[in-house]
Amino acid sequence: MKYQAPKGVSEYFPPRSRSFEWVRETLLTPIKRAGYQLLELPVFEETELFTRGVGASTDVVSKEMYTFADRGGRSLTLRPEGTVGALRAIIEHGLDRGALPAKVFYSGPFFRAERPQAGRYRQFYSVGIEAVGSEDPALDAEVIAIAHAGFRALGLRRFRLEITSLGDSQTRALHRIDLLNFIEGLNLDEATLSRAEINPLRLFDDKREEIRAGMSKAPLLLDYLSEESRAQFDAVQGYLRDLGIEFTINPRMVRGLDYYTGTTFEFVHELLGAQSGIGGGGRYDGLMEQIGGQSVSGIGFGLGIDRALLAAEAEGVVDKEGFATDLFIIPLGVSAKSMALSLAVELRTFDLTVEIAFGDRSLKSAMKNADKSGAGYVLVLGDSELASGTVELKEMRTGATTSVTLSSLVSTLTTELLTW
Repeated sequence: MKYQAPKGVSEYFPPRSRSFEWVRETLLTPIKRAGYQLLELPVFEETELFTRGVGASTDVVSKEMYTFADRGGRSLTLRPEGTVGALRAIIEHGLDRGALPAKVFYSGPFFRAERPQAGRYRQFYSVGIEAVGSEDPALDAEVIAIAHAGFRALGLRRFRLEITSLGDSQTRALHRIDLLNFIEGLNLDEATLSRAEINPLRLFDDKREEIRAGMSKAPLLLDYLSEESRAQFDAVQGYLRDLGIEFTINPRMVRGLDYYTGTTFEFVHELLGAQSGIGGGGRYDGLMEQIGGQSVSGIGFGLGIDRALLAAEAEGVVDKEGFATDLFIIPLGVSAKSMALSLAVELRTFDLTVEIAFGDRSLKSAMKNADKSGAGYVLVLGDSELASGTVELKEMRTGATTSVTLSSLVSTLTTELLTW
């Protein structure tokens, strides 16, 4: 029997896994520079945490969660998103009772039982951050700026930032009354009406054309913002302009999770078709309290590694040079192999990537492997080189060779390779 990965899993293997790793590390760099610290989370949690925190009206909870009973009969769910689990950890370990805002980041796989398609997987990968304990609109702008910096660092240019505000409790209460009255005038099926009763905003996110047409004249939440919510949203926009970050206001934006309030945003890439969202997030006032914590505000985002990679490939900006091997050593003979191992171990301490041709292959075969690895330099070690005390260092880009004595080999290689 031939086993295969489950359907809908985004699995990465060489050489494309190098590109995946590059995307992940590039997105994480501005996060770490902003002072966020690692939070390593379990991939499954108690099911109630997600049903309570994410929202019963969402497709995530009602249709897409991987839920199972463990041997003790407890209901557990593979994490479909990162925020709720991160907040559970912040509460459990008292991070919200120290210096605020508590700033954490996480990365890894997440799981949703969706219909697989390009850019939409049942197992997908994200990096995320959460900043808990401050309502400062400057923090909202910084969170958005961190994500923006990550996408720009990848070399992406053909994306846009969309923002809106989902207001405060007063805003949403007033809007809900008028929105429900409007929805009552639509010809909707019972299931859709039930969803609307739980959270009428969900209908703005419905993909059915008849629903989209019916909601085209629905009252917009932005028109109901309280004075405080309006001031907060205006301040965020001002900070973004000061940072030179372009954005468009999308008054119909509804993220796929019920906990968002206030500032809400999404990054959309124009080359990815239907699955154009490459990341997004927002503020979530009240969520901490809802899952058993104190009443403090928070904001965060999730950036899709899979979709960011697809976007980088679509724009042709994947960094392949950075994955190249610095030096490829080809040993010919037992004595040469011993020296090659010693040399490789020493050079790797200088943060250089060094590979060795194993398996006693022919020189021609080994050179092919060196070429496939994208090696900058190749070094052939044989009995004649060991006897003469001199080796030839070949630069693969130009084909030029340089004679180097064995006694000066390490110093020469570190000088050449670290400046290459």
